[in-house]
Amino acid sequence: ACLGEGIMEAPPNASASSWPSPVGLSLGLASVAVGQVCVLIYHWLYLRYGRLVPIQKEGAQQYNFWEGVSTHLAQVEGFVLLGSYLTGTWMLRLMPASYYSMEGTVNWLHVAAQLLVMDFLQTLAHMAEHKVSAAMYKASHKPHHRFLNPRLFDAFNGSIADTVCMILIPLYMTANAVHCNVWSYMAFGTLYSSWLTLIHAEYSHPWDPLFRKLGLGTAGDHHVHHKVFIKNYGHLFMYWDKMMGTYKSPLDVDKFRKDI
Repeated sequence: ACLGEGIMEAPPNASASSWPSPVGLSLGLASVAVGQVCVLIYHWLYLRYGRLVPIQKEGAQQYNFWEGVSTHLAQVEGFVLLGSYLTGTWMLRLMPASYYSMEGTVNWLHVAAQLLVMDFLQTLAHMAEHKVSAAMYKASHKPHHRFLNPRLFDAFNGSIADTVCMILIPLYMTANAVHCNVWSYMAFGTLYSSWLTLIHAEYSHPWDPLFRKLGLGTAGDHHVHHKVFIKNYGHLFMYWDKMMGTYKSPLDVDKFRKDI
């Protein structure tokens, strides 16, 4: 049985053949957009006023901030493809009925479940892209791995095949595994997209030491994957890598700083 199944159903007057109201979709897209704006504002402030500790000893990339913003927002395989997926699955009624309910508020248990399930499925897809075949890796994930020392704005810079395999398919599977209302879906999408962006940052975040102790994904953890390729396939959580023996702490990488 799916978590939350039967808790919230579509309104009784909703017709399977009619278009659903776009209100929930619009609010969800707006929520993700606001989350990204908050990430960008945080990054701008941190670059200017924070205690900057580059993750890698060679130092962080030097670039123009606004070039980074425009590159980040213009990625077809990023927000364009994600927005198309969200719009299509919503308007074609491909989501479970509970997602169309605007009753209630955010259920944080459902949000946590979505984050965990999504990251687990994304980890498996990530490993598959690396290990199934050289052709699959080259066609999907290799373009993203040209960034050996990534910056925050490289988060969604890869390929369409990579986004489909590692984000869109796991997203749809997660939606069908965890049934929740639209508010919980919004909270999940906003947290997920923001967190996925933040772990690509070139500098350690102030919360990273605590996150590392809790097994939550950090920028340092993800830099390990970009540097050595065969470790840290998880993104939001390091639990799966620790269970599979593929976790490597950034503090154990010679080319990384120890004060991150």
